[in-house]
Amino acid sequence: MPKFKCDLRNSQGIPVKQTIIAESVKEARDKMRAQGFSIVEIKEVAEGFSLEKLSMSMKKVTVKDKAIFSRQLATLVNAGVSIVRGLGVLTDQCENPKLKVALRGILDDVQQGASLSDAMRKHPDSFDKLYCAMVEAGEAGGVLDDVLGRLAKLLEDSARLNNQIKSAMTYPVTVSILAVAIFVGMCVFILPTFEGVFKQLGGELPVFTQILVNISNFLRSPQVIIIPIAIFIFGFIYGYIYSTPPGKLYLDGVYLKLPLFGDLLRKTAVARFSRTFGSLSRAGVPILGALEITGETAGNQVLTNALTSARQVVREGGQISPAIEKENIFPVMAIQMITIGEETGELDKMLMKVADFYENEVEEAVKALTSIMEPIMIVVLGGMVGSILVGMYLPIFSIMDQIK
Repeated sequence: MPKFKCDLRNSQGIPVKQTIIAESVKEARDKMRAQGFSIVEIKEVAEGFSLEKLSMSMKKVTVKDKAIFSRQLATLVNAGVSIVRGLGVLTDQCENPKLKVALRGILDDVQQGASLSDAMRKHPDSFDKLYCAMVEAGEAGGVLDDVLGRLAKLLEDSARLNNQIKSAMTYPVTVSILAVAIFVGMCVFILPTFEGVFKQLGGELPVFTQILVNISNFLRSPQVIIIPIAIFIFGFIYGYIYSTPPGKLYLDGVYLKLPLFGDLLRKTAVARFSRTFGSLSRAGVPILGALEITGETAGNQVLTNALTSARQVVREGGQISPAIEKENIFPVMAIQMITIGEETGELDKMLMKVADFYENEVEEAVKALTSIMEPIMIVVLGGMVGSILVGMYLPIFSIMDQIK
């Protein structure tokens, strides 16, 4: 349980300092008041390293966790339950320990008079800038329950979109790992046995078989450590390059041009932008703020730069669609629909339609990509296993010819 350092005054007004264990600031305050102290300040004591703290830092607040919380809080607020009471109920029943700690801190801040959005901003690991901006807009407009419902829908759609992308990647990655594992296993455990037989029978090994034997010898030698070291160095270099703005911009641009996957990534980026920007606009967030938040959550530096340029154009009195069109990222249809939305004054509705359309496009692209990848991966897997079999049987045919 958390520890709290309390600066107090007793009944005679004498300063007193105590450290107590409590579930929250509110509980610590109640305990001290029950003992007759007046409170000057209560601060949570930062704990040192512990396995529990390490475990907590490794846990994540998932999109699903936030969607469930948003939906439940929206229902409670809509039913007339106060924010404080609603947060108390959801904190008690929260199963994610990291989110539970964040909600406990938010509850304490709200009880002390802070707004819900300001309290959430203190926990960026649980509630990002997008979430806090929409909550702030809901509080300002007096429609917090409606905004929370939209947030839940936004998070659910985002989770569904991410799952579609993961499903497209799961099959080829799994089959690739399986193919490599089978190939290495046959080279390490099966091929050496045949190599010994071939040496006893005499004769020169065919070139293809000799190549496989050399691979087998390398995989069984201490030099095999070169492979994981090379992978580690490559990962480190890639991570360093991707962490720099020019490197991230270049690599994200390359990803958008990849065959098969590039079109999928582009449609995903358009769908995510449209859904996020439309939700922010509908919640009452100003356009400049919505563009800034959407750019930060775009997930692709090319799109982020395009939205930064669009934000500058809008600040100078221009429209969004021409600025985005210059970057040549968005499909023509998406640009035209955004233009119509700006001209009719219904940009948020048009963005939602764009999001619906391209989310369906992503779903169809995932299905098409999966149907294309399945036969390719089967051929790759069969080719790797077949190469080992051919390599083992070629010497047999050669020895039979020598016997004849």
